[in-house]
Amino acid sequence: MTWIDLCRQIIALDSAIRFAGIALINGKILAAEYREGLTPLLTPEDSELSIIQSVIRMGTRKTLEAKLGKTIYAFASYQKVKRASIMTYDESGRDDAVVMVSFDRAADHDSIITDKILPCLKAAGKRIAE
Repeated sequence: MTWIDLCRQIIALDSAIRFAGIALINGKILAAEYREGLTPLLTPEDSELSIIQSVIRMGTRKTLEAKLGKTIYAFASYQKVKRASIMTYDESGRDDAVVMVSFDRAADHDSIITDKILPCLKAAGKRIAE
């Protein structure tokens, strides 16, 4: 399965998912996809900046993992959209990745993440913290 296929699979999990993107923890963007028919809130340049900022924020969380445990996901609620960043872990640590997902405001993001996205990532062979 390609990275773009994984993004499409995530978007197909729930009608409230607007966007899915994946980037390595080093900042390399692997894939990004919007829900079909959606008018994005961000320009492509803004989306790229947002992905990089999410990766940076996830990277800073690693400093406390020894005490708090590995990050499962981080969440932000905005006036127009909800967003989550979900960590996937590589055994070497070099290819840890961040899966970024945005949701419609009315979405029950926690249940979508817990009951749909995390199992989807596991089924795709991605390691997540539990």
